[in-house]
Amino acid sequence: MSNTTVRGKVWTAVTQAFKLPMALIMRMITKLINRVLMSTSALPSPKMMNGQAAGDCNRRKMVVGLGNPGMNGSRHSVGMAVLTTLAERLGTSDSWRSDRQVSGEVFVTHLQDIQLVLLRPKLLMNINGVSVAKAASKFSIPPEHILLIHDELDKPLGKFGIKHGGSARGHNGVRSCVDCLYTDVMPRLRIGIGRPSGKTPVDRYVLGRFSQEEQNVLDSVIKQSIDVLLTFVTDSQSQTSPAEGRRASHKNKARALSPPQDTTEEHKQN
Repeated sequence: MSNTTVRGKVWTAVTQAFKLPMALIMRMITKLINRVLMSTSALPSPKMMNGQAAGDCNRRKMVVGLGNPGMNGSRHSVGMAVLTTLAERLGTSDSWRSDRQVSGEVFVTHLQDIQLVLLRPKLLMNINGVSVAKAASKFSIPPEHILLIHDELDKPLGKFGIKHGGSARGHNGVRSCVDCLYTDVMPRLRIGIGRPSGKTPVDRYVLGRFSQEEQNVLDSVIKQSIDVLLTFVTDSQSQTSPAEGRRASHKNKARALSPPQDTTEEHKQN
C-alpha cells in the first residue's frame, strides 16, 4: 500500500472523527448568535408565551415564510415563495413594509375575524427565529398561533403537509425558532423538495434553484398548500395545544420531550 493511500485513509478517518464535534460546535455558535441578537430587544417571556391576554391572542395569528433574504427561487427559501403567493391571494402583495423592530418585512391584514400577520425575516435562515420571536413579542402572538412555512428534505417534490409542533428534524430555521421562542409547539407547513441525488452536498442542493420542470410542479404545490394553509388558519379546532410540544425555561433551559405521536397531515399534488 502506497504512502499516499495510507495518508488518504488517515485523513478520511480524522475528518470523520471531527465531523460530529464540528457539527455540535457550529450548533452552539448559532445558538449563541440567536441569544446575542435576542438580547438587543424586548422579547417574549415564557409567561407571555403561555398565552396571556388569551382573548386577543386567539384572534391574532402569524404566518412566517422561512428562508434566506435575497435568495428567492432557491429550494431553501421555498417558505418565502409560499408566503409571497399567499400575500397575492389575499390582495396584499404590494403592501409589505420593512420593520426594523422585528428584523423583517411585515404585512398585517384580516382574514374573517382573525388579524393575520405575515412575516418575511430579513435574517439568515439559521437565525430566522430571532425575527420570529421579535414579531411574536411586538404583536403579542403565542407560539401555537405561529405557522412556519419551510422546505422539507424528507418529503419529495410534489408533497406537502401540516406538522403540529415537535422537533425541528434538522431544519436550522425551525431550530432557531424553537430556540428563540422557548418551545416547539409551532405548527408548520412543510413543502417537499426531496433529497439530492448522487454525491451532491445537501447545503449546495438546498441553496440551488429549481429546474423549470421542478418549478412547474412547485407552482401547483404552492397553490394547493395555500388552500390547506387558509383552512388551517381559520379553523379554530386545528390550533395546536401547548401540551403537544415542549417548552424551555429561561432559567435552566430544561426541556420536556414532546409526546411520541405523529400529528403530520400529508398532502400530495393532484
